[in-house]
Amino acid sequence: MGLRIACDLDGTLADMDAALQREARRLYGPDVDLHASPKQPLESAEDIEDELSGRTDGLNAEPPAPEAPRGRPLDKSELRRLWAHVGTIENFWKSLGEIEPGAEAKLAALAARHRWDVLFVTQRPSSAGETTQLQSQRWLQAHGFELPSVFVNGARGRVAHALSLDAVLDDRPENCLDVVTDSKATPLLIWRHKREALPPGINQTRIETFYSFNDALARLEQMSADRSRKPSLIGRVRRAIGI
Repeated sequence: MGLRIACDLDGTLADMDAALQREARRLYGPDVDLHASPKQPLESAEDIEDELSGRTDGLNAEPPAPEAPRGRPLDKSELRRLWAHVGTIENFWKSLGEIEPGAEAKLAALAARHRWDVLFVTQRPSSAGETTQLQSQRWLQAHGFELPSVFVNGARGRVAHALSLDAVLDDRPENCLDVVTDSKATPLLIWRHKREALPPGINQTRIETFYSFNDALARLEQMSADRSRKPSLIGRVRRAIGI
């Protein structure tokens, strides 16, 4: 039996960061930079909702420091307006680029080779046009993953438990922590920031950290190989009765 995997979209596969930056500059001018905020990067719907609500994750992460002086950050009222603006854009979720070109196509090829079951999980809100689920499916198909299954919900741990998943790929430490606390799945954190900005609590959990999606795929292949070496149920029965 192949692995059962859930994979996040924004910040993991889809480049929401660039799309938000584009729309912010359309609204507020070329001097605006979402990365100028001293808080966490705004790379997913959850990041924005956390910023607007003042929530923080439970791992005491330090925000990645900008590498060079940047433009003007947005205040909360501007960010709220930006988020409302995104909801009016026709099929916004289909307009995003890939973070790592070819990642979806490679995931699709490996899933077919190793007989993985892959579910894409996202917490994207609605935008104008097609439903969030359908936009996400069309985006995945356009980037090489045929007939994708997409579940629009942010509860990674509960999904992993309910579906008896083997692994969950996500770019947010708090989502990976949910997987640890609510399921037996292995959380693979895709961390795209500096290593020193990684939340220190990660090292005391089952969360495995990778610095590219490609590296995480290599780990999934290793998990598949480890499983194939384990004796099957019939093999264990034969061994038990001595045949």
